[in-house]
Amino acid sequence: MTIYEVVFKLALAGILGGLIGLERESLSRPAGLRTYTLVCVGSTLAMIVSIDIYLQYYHTVNADPGRIAAQVVSGIGFLGAGTIMREGSTVQGLTTAAGLWVVACIGLAVGAGLYLPAIATTLMILFVLIYFIRFEHRFTGRREFKGIVMVVQDRPGQVGIIGSVLGDLNVLIKNIQLNRLEGDDLEIELLLQIPSNITVEQVVDRLGELQDIRSIYRLN
Repeated sequence: MTIYEVVFKLALAGILGGLIGLERESLSRPAGLRTYTLVCVGSTLAMIVSIDIYLQYYHTVNADPGRIAAQVVSGIGFLGAGTIMREGSTVQGLTTAAGLWVVACIGLAVGAGLYLPAIATTLMILFVLIYFIRFEHRFTGRREFKGIVMVVQDRPGQVGIIGSVLGDLNVLIKNIQLNRLEGDDLEIELLLQIPSNITVEQVVDRLGELQDIRSIYRLN
């Protein structure tokens, strides 16, 4: 592998990773232009090193050209986990984390000399990030995830009643946490997926009509 080929691979990785990172940067995501570029270039370098070590030592040792590069796929998970944030009951950053993983794979493809698959994947990812959100809004409506905290009297069937009311409103429960309070009260923290035709205020008002509700409020 010549020095010119190495430089070309690193430059191409920087361009492809930067294109995806630019889209993320425009939306003020936790990982943006610099992060995506660094991940893609670093993955390419890891693959280059793997191939170079194999070419130098395969005559004398049983070298695996994919061993170093394979650690990128698993190791990128730690970086992706850092972009996932929990604000109240809302989880954000999953798309950014998935994007980092894909960019790492693109970098590995560039390092292995698979230029066409790397470029095609980059274009496909950009299409998904830019246009698929419009398809979601058109065909499924805008999905809203809201957090609600309720304090209710702890009695049999209470959670089931709440679930039935939410079901009548076509509200999905994505996550639920129960905390027992002093006395006979129960705190219920809900992460809800609310359809576009109703508001979270309407959901709160409907739940507030139930019996044995001590208090109810929404999370920011």
